[in-house]
Amino acid sequence: MKTKKIATITIIVIVLLIVLASSLYTVRETEQVVITQFGRPIGDPITQAGLHLKVPFVQKANYFEKRLLEWDGSPNQVPTSDKKYIWVDCFARWKITDPLRFMQSVSTETEAHARLDNIVDAAIRDLITKNLLIEVVRSSNREMELSEEEKELLAIEEAAVQISLGREEITREILKQASVMVPQYGIELVDVRIKRINYVEEVRQKVYERMISERQRIAARYRSEGQGKRAEIEGEKDKELQRITSEAYRTAQEIIGKADAEAVRIYANAYNRDPEFYSFLKSLESYRATMDNNSWLLLTTEAEYLKYLKRGSERP
Repeated sequence: MKTKKIATITIIVIVLLIVLASSLYTVRETEQVVITQFGRPIGDPITQAGLHLKVPFVQKANYFEKRLLEWDGSPNQVPTSDKKYIWVDCFARWKITDPLRFMQSVSTETEAHARLDNIVDAAIRDLITKNLLIEVVRSSNREMELSEEEKELLAIEEAAVQISLGREEITREILKQASVMVPQYGIELVDVRIKRINYVEEVRQKVYERMISERQRIAARYRSEGQGKRAEIEGEKDKELQRITSEAYRTAQEIIGKADAEAVRIYANAYNRDPEFYSFLKSLESYRATMDNNSWLLLTTEAEYLKYLKRGSERP
């Protein structure tokens, strides 16, 4: 009997614990809750953190984020007002401000993302198509610090267009236009930003080709300037070489002239001291230069050329 009583008390305690656990729920600082009864919302959303009560088994706590949530859109191909086709990739931050309306309209974050895809993408397409590409790329008329080659490469005539809105203002307009539509889903669009802008593939190839052509033209100009500088340097080098060679030749000729004069003076002194001996030496040099084993000379015995040979043969 006592055992049966203990078992009954234990069952009652377990049931009470289950009922208590089902009737209590916790709301964190980052959460907000909507209570539903048989699928229908009951009362106001619970946004205050802490421990709360609900009817067990009948009511259900539906949790929703209170923090900022991320929306990352897919890149879209959009034409600008100057007919430049570009890929625009944007992202946004949003939050659930009315969890009851959010649950009744979209229920889940996934469905909310689908609605944001339509709303934000439509605003992006509308604003991009109304503005020039340069408006989407730049935010101010600040003068770009570029070299002459970079100005040519970037088609500076486009950069010189006066910007009336700019990228920052366009994103604010996108946010403003999209924010009008989202409150019906119980959410607030906090910010929209352009993450990346790029040309479509066909236009990108043409841009690359133009960049290559511009670079080749600049390289050809550099080569032409380099060849002109090279010709100038080579001309200066040839001029300097001719000057040095001329001066060296003049100096050499002066030295040779002085040496020849000195040699003539020495020969003249030697000739004046013994003219006969000088004549004898010159004749021997002439014999050595004109006579060898393969040479024949037909001269008379009285020829002046052979006088020293004749004298040698007349000796006893």
